[in-house]
Amino acid sequence: MSFSFLIGFLAALGIGLWFWRDSLGARELACAASSRACHQSHVQLLDDTVTLERLWLRRGGDGRLKLERLYLFEFTDTGLIRRVGSVLLIGWRVEVLQMEGGDLLLP
Repeated sequence: MSFSFLIGFLAALGIGLWFWRDSLGARELACAASSRACHQSHVQLLDDTVTLERLWLRRGGDGRLKLERLYLFEFTDTGLIRRVGSVLLIGWRVEVLQMEGGDLLLP
């Protein structure tokens, strides 16, 4: 095993661990935002979770590349019909939160 292979492996492992930790934090942020929006709208967040729909790179307002994530969640107002909402994160900032049948909610 060569030294350069070991350095490359450790760098890839470090990037993978960083991405995993960053993704967990972003998911928690999206889950908290959707829970707060459901509470404020007097509806029930179903399954108490969000799911990652899309992940891509985007330039932020400062011109730097950031990860943009779109999370989906489900909620109900009657207990019979499941509705869909979405949370758009750019980096660690909630940019847009939208709920089906309602208005666009900005943080």
